[in-house]
Amino acid sequence: MKSHVKAVVIGGGVVGCSVLYHLARSGWTDIMLIERSELTSGSSWHAAGGFHTLNGDPNVAKLQAYTVQLYKELEEISGQSCSLHLTGGVMLADSPERMDFLRLAHAKGRYLGMDTELITPSEAKAMFPLMDESHFVGAMWDPVEGHLDPSGTTIAYSKAAKKLGAEIVLRNPVRELTQEADGTWNVITEQGTVRAEHVVNCGGLWAREVGRMVGVELPVLAMEHMYLLTEPMPEVEAFNRETGREMVGVLDFKGEIYTRQERNGILLGTYEKACKPWSPVNTPWDFGHELLAPDLDRIAPSLEIGFKHFPGIANAGIKQVINGPFTFAPDGNPLVGPVQGLTNYWVACGVMAGFSQGGGVGLALSNWMVDGDPGFDVWGMDVARFGEWASLRYTNAKVRENYSRRFSIRFPNEELPAARPAQTTPLYDTMVAQNAVMGDSWGLETPLWFAPEGSEPRDIVSFHRSNDFEHVGNEVRAVRERVGVTEIANFAKYAVSGPAAEDFLNRLMTNRMPKTGRIVLTPMLNEFGKLIGDFTIAKTGDECFMIWGSSAAQKYHMRWFEKHLPKDGSVRIHRYDQTLVGLSIAGPKSQALLQKLVDVDVSSKAFRFMDFREMAVGGAPCMVNRITYTGDLGYEIWMEPAYERLVYAAIKDAGAEFGIVDFGMRALLSMRLEKNFPTWFRELRPIYGPFEGGMERFIKLEKNDFIGREAAAREHADGPKLARVSFLVDALDADVMGDEPIWAKVNGTDFGTIEKPHGYGAPRFDAAGKETRSSEADHGASSVRGIHDGEWSVIGWVTSGGYAHFVGKSMAQGYVPAALANDESEGLFEIEILGQRRPARINIEPPFDPSGEKMRG
Repeated sequence: MKSHVKAVVIGGGVVGCSVLYHLARSGWTDIMLIERSELTSGSSWHAAGGFHTLNGDPNVAKLQAYTVQLYKELEEISGQSCSLHLTGGVMLADSPERMDFLRLAHAKGRYLGMDTELITPSEAKAMFPLMDESHFVGAMWDPVEGHLDPSGTTIAYSKAAKKLGAEIVLRNPVRELTQEADGTWNVITEQGTVRAEHVVNCGGLWAREVGRMVGVELPVLAMEHMYLLTEPMPEVEAFNRETGREMVGVLDFKGEIYTRQERNGILLGTYEKACKPWSPVNTPWDFGHELLAPDLDRIAPSLEIGFKHFPGIANAGIKQVINGPFTFAPDGNPLVGPVQGLTNYWVACGVMAGFSQGGGVGLALSNWMVDGDPGFDVWGMDVARFGEWASLRYTNAKVRENYSRRFSIRFPNEELPAARPAQTTPLYDTMVAQNAVMGDSWGLETPLWFAPEGSEPRDIVSFHRSNDFEHVGNEVRAVRERVGVTEIANFAKYAVSGPAAEDFLNRLMTNRMPKTGRIVLTPMLNEFGKLIGDFTIAKTGDECFMIWGSSAAQKYHMRWFEKHLPKDGSVRIHRYDQTLVGLSIAGPKSQALLQKLVDVDVSSKAFRFMDFREMAVGGAPCMVNRITYTGDLGYEIWMEPAYERLVYAAIKDAGAEFGIVDFGMRALLSMRLEKNFPTWFRELRPIYGPFEGGMERFIKLEKNDFIGREAAAREHADGPKLARVSFLVDALDADVMGDEPIWAKVNGTDFGTIEKPHGYGAPRFDAAGKETRSSEADHGASSVRGIHDGEWSVIGWVTSGGYAHFVGKSMAQGYVPAALANDESEGLFEIEILGQRRPARINIEPPFDPSGEKMRG
């Protein structure tokens, strides 16, 4: 075993071996994987081995598609078979709501380049004759699904990595991690100590323990997961013999069941409601190639439905029940990336779908380590998406909820209850008493909307407009016509100070820094000129700045700030989180309201738009910004939590004469649509350049050499390929939710290429079992003309939207080829909503206050 290497990967499951392979493929050959036992000795060896490309996050779906594409290449490089079975798969809908869900998934697949198809239950039965189609209303066919040999695939990764120069050390538990002053790590093992520049935690079942070695509590929990294998079934053998092919995989949402063929029988697994954590506090180090005791009683309700839906399986004998632990993060997606606050400590864990995601995780993490950027938008997997509130108990509650709901519909207006409330402000009880429907905003309870007095404050979850529609509309109209107050504690808040603070921010941000007492809006770019932040910055003193941004990105942004901090201590940065809270007042009467609360002049001349002041509000010391995300006249008022109840009470008391109302986050988001304002992580993400995102007003290319300037200058000179646009949509009773395809009547025009993740094709069969589509591999980018319906083509995608209540329009934002961005013609665009293509028209000027006169006062 070497004593010094560039990187040590801890853990020899499929994820660890994938990371090792991808690092070696990227040119880092002085690397080592250390495994406590044998390869696959955690969860990999007993996995069901299924793979698929669909995911709720389109960017994760891209990496899953890459994983599936990789397997044939991996077999060729390693000489090791993965036993790839590309059967395709069917998702079955038992209700209209589930069919709507499949329509959404199918539509999303259009711009991802996935060849899914909505089919009838009888067509599904032709592929899987063990089912009773009478229980279903429809289905979706995905050709890029199948299964493989978990151990063989893991070995293939490891062999390929070793061929490229990587070292693998087995039967060598890691006992301790320490760090030297120069940032290098001592990986202390039973066989000795290895010095490494980088450490990668791919510990799987032991990821928590490897995290605790460096003082980090990773939000990951192992759950018991069961699947059973049947005895040989004559029906399966007859199908194979008569058709010459394997049965497809099937997912039954109602039964919480997935199935596939295993030899000449069936594998059937469940994600049951009565789920059970495994080792919720500590994972025993001596656990290895072992299975847990089966508990068929626990999965009996799922089996009962499954046998009803699949009578062909009901009478089959059970050959074996597999019960083993798999790790999950609170939201079901992996934890990947560098850990904020540590140097060169990386994680790739919580990858419960290792054979769908392992390749993509390895690719993204190796890019990140070698090039400084993952090369993809991996926010859905980034370990920084969880804050300190994601404690051990929070994780244990949230993972159980996620596991039990794995096959349940997640509606766009659905708030899940587990582990809540995690964080509250001093106004939480007041908001609840006022009939607020609360939402979870990065662990913080935040008012979404207010139900009328005497009614139950809850959402009726739906893909269509729901019971909040009228009441959110009332909140919006009250703000636009009078004045409203909302809590904005869920913003991120930072203080940056020190003699080099302004130079530091000028280096990070694209806009010039403001003068004392003034505010600027500014994006932040990575080295490749892509959007990684969007901030409000106020200069509060000679060497002091306040920054506000997205709460969900706090650790993401702190990680970036810390990476670029000067080593000499000339810049200090403090993240407030919930030690600073805020209220916003907005509407035409907000200035008169604020004047009643303060003892200084806040007229438009004395306190201008984009001004910052410290002042007493209602008698409490506050910081006040003359700005609001509603796009109306308004103010943000920031204070320590001890003063929030006092300030809120003063606002409500003074606002009574103006007819003040409380409004929630949904009203705020509705109002930002009317102003064409983008949101972080929807419109503004690391896959977009600043000019594509419509942020040109805030990009000062002529100022200093800020990070990403060279790439941004090239984008500006060449012209952006895409453009963020705002649409007015002729919607019915459902508005866009995000990720819908945008169609255009382009008459064969080629607007360049859209990167589309393609998987290997698979045969498609009609209701009679006849093959109608051949199997072939399809790689690379595809012209927008390739996704078409006659002269209509999918040319873009929706990022977000909803109903703009004050202007009375359904609206959407999204990205289209830049050549179309200024065309406001009728009949040019359609947006697919729940399977129906609805007319849409680009709206360049915001429909509310296009000149900005109202917010400037």
